[in-house]
Amino acid sequence: MFHLNVRHFIPLQPSSSLMENFDPKMFWIIWFLCSVLLCECSPVPDPDSPMFGEVQSPQYPQPYPPNLQQQWELRVPEGFQIRLTFTHLDIEAAAGCYYDSLTVLHKEKLLGKFCGTENSADGHHPGNHPILSPGNTLMLIFQTDDDNPERHQNLGFSAQYQAIDVDECSAPEPLDGSGPLCSQICLNTLGSYLCACHHGYELRSDQRTCVLSCGGGIFDEPEGHLFSPGYPMIPPHAVSCQYIISVEPGFTVSLNFSDNFHIESVDTEDGLICLHHWLLVTIPDREPIKLCGGLSPGLMETNSSTVKLDYHTDDKGQSRGWSLDYRTQRVQCPVPGRVANGRVTPVLTEYFYRDYLHVRCDQGYKLMMEGEEIQSFFTMCVSSGRWHLSLPECHIIDCGEPEPLLNGAVTVLSGFQNQYRSVVQYHCNQPFYSPLGGVNVTFRCDADRQWRSTHDVISSPTCLPVCGQPTKLISGYQRIIGGSNAPHKTIPWQVMLSVGSGRGGGMVIADRWILTAAHVLVANGATVPPEDVRIYMGHNDVKTLKDTPVNASSLYIHPGYKNPDLLNYNNDIALMKLDQPITFDSSVMPLCLPAEGATYDTGVMGLVSGFGITINRGREVLTNRLKYVQLPVVDQETCSSSLSSIRRTRSDVPNLTENMFCAGVPEGSKDSCQGDSGSAFTLRENGRFYAAGIVSWGIECGKRGTYGVYTRVSNYLPWINNTIQNN
Repeated sequence: MFHLNVRHFIPLQPSSSLMENFDPKMFWIIWFLCSVLLCECSPVPDPDSPMFGEVQSPQYPQPYPPNLQQQWELRVPEGFQIRLTFTHLDIEAAAGCYYDSLTVLHKEKLLGKFCGTENSADGHHPGNHPILSPGNTLMLIFQTDDDNPERHQNLGFSAQYQAIDVDECSAPEPLDGSGPLCSQICLNTLGSYLCACHHGYELRSDQRTCVLSCGGGIFDEPEGHLFSPGYPMIPPHAVSCQYIISVEPGFTVSLNFSDNFHIESVDTEDGLICLHHWLLVTIPDREPIKLCGGLSPGLMETNSSTVKLDYHTDDKGQSRGWSLDYRTQRVQCPVPGRVANGRVTPVLTEYFYRDYLHVRCDQGYKLMMEGEEIQSFFTMCVSSGRWHLSLPECHIIDCGEPEPLLNGAVTVLSGFQNQYRSVVQYHCNQPFYSPLGGVNVTFRCDADRQWRSTHDVISSPTCLPVCGQPTKLISGYQRIIGGSNAPHKTIPWQVMLSVGSGRGGGMVIADRWILTAAHVLVANGATVPPEDVRIYMGHNDVKTLKDTPVNASSLYIHPGYKNPDLLNYNNDIALMKLDQPITFDSSVMPLCLPAEGATYDTGVMGLVSGFGITINRGREVLTNRLKYVQLPVVDQETCSSSLSSIRRTRSDVPNLTENMFCAGVPEGSKDSCQGDSGSAFTLRENGRFYAAGIVSWGIECGKRGTYGVYTRVSNYLPWINNTIQNN
């Protein structure tokens, strides 16, 4: 290792090896780099002094004229020589080049006088040998006489010249005793040279000779080599040197002294004393260590990024000095602890400065730091030998409260506080609601914090109303006309309607839908406003019933119902939508709709209910209690024949259509009546009641030989479903 001190001299000649293919543009680039990188300046080469050129005799390549004397002064930048190469020379030959000649001079020093041709016997021809000037100038003189018998044959000359760098460092020492150019190290450069000194020496003001010094400065490379001035020789005078090794924080320095260690010491009874010579090693926050003697300290771990070495001798000492290699290594951080329910990566036996740690939680757990959830975590080993962040914790995730189930509830089957892998089960409020798919659905809290169904088909729990299954059944059917009161909760779909001053009936078929007869909601050929309709349900007593009215938001009359003269009850069906949904219980439950293709077999018994007119002691009165009666379905032809018989004496008998059916007994006394319109005629199948018909019209009430007429609901299933779905 050497300490470089430089001087940039005036440019001299480049060596011939460098200038074989000289590029002037490259010369300027190299000159610029040398000037900037070495932080020294030299005169810029004169732009008027070219680095190369060409010289030719007058009229070349035509023969030259007589009586001619012409000269050329060639000049290149200082620090270079001129190399002159003839490409052609044809001058009249003569002994001593007496008549015509080309003379080459350097500062009045003759370098050559030329004439003749390459193969001529007379004259002096340069051949293929170039001429190299001692300096940076050349003088060329071309002269001819007035008698040239071969003037039409001698062409003159053509020559190329270029600047050649001078290798100052290889020049012999001058004979005047002034010594070499550089006392220690000479470095040839393009057009100049540099003087440098070995480590422990510095360049004097003459920029040529070196003097002992050890101002080593700061060493900040990750590794290096240091030694005392003159090592392993004894320096010629006293030494007081300081070396500072200062590397990037996060690295520690180790010093490894070579075995050849010698610093003068004094032996005493108490051991060696570093009295006049010593090497003082100073490490921050530690007591300095003073070294001397002939035993090498060997390897010294400093555990610091900065070390200062102070070397001191007097001018009488015999210390040969010391040398060492220093290296650096990264600061070590402690091995991190474990994170419960998480993973710390990477897993290493040792961790050093700038190493990173990542923490990931196990599935179903989340990263938490200082009470806050974080999305990701990493920490770095910093220069102090600590992790810049302490490790987080992994807390089990929770999915929050399960979504409430309308008309149902949720039960925890396993787990705690809705945490990961907790399992809950939804169940419906039975017997009034049943789960979609017929099974209670279980949900599990997944790692994505969502409740996921464990059922392959059902993705969300839904409770469907149970229809046509009252919690109590009527033990014996009675008639409406003169019949008995219906026990509470036996006909929970029954609705009483108050429209203006009239009364009608209806049936609940969904949580916001009531099915009734169209003529109940039509007055004077127009649909009554929804606000004029009052709806009552949930009780069998009219007085109690009227305490809790329900409002309709919209009414839907079948578009085919046209009955201006009250003689056409075809399509006598309507729907009412409630402004609020109903929660079903034992008092209010929906009635099922018939299945597609439902049959109305003659003689099958159905149940009719309502709050209409009944007979009390021979008088028709409007009942205050819900009544019911069991009636058989009547053959369509029988019903039609009875109506035909009545038409013989009356003209106000409506027509019987395929959208209607009849029910009743021929002897009369069992029938629905005014006020029952819109109520249900129900049949029971597989334990469920369904709306087979709607009380529509009849000839008087309970008269012998007449039957009640009902709207055939099964014919209107598409209209009912479409109306509900679209509204």
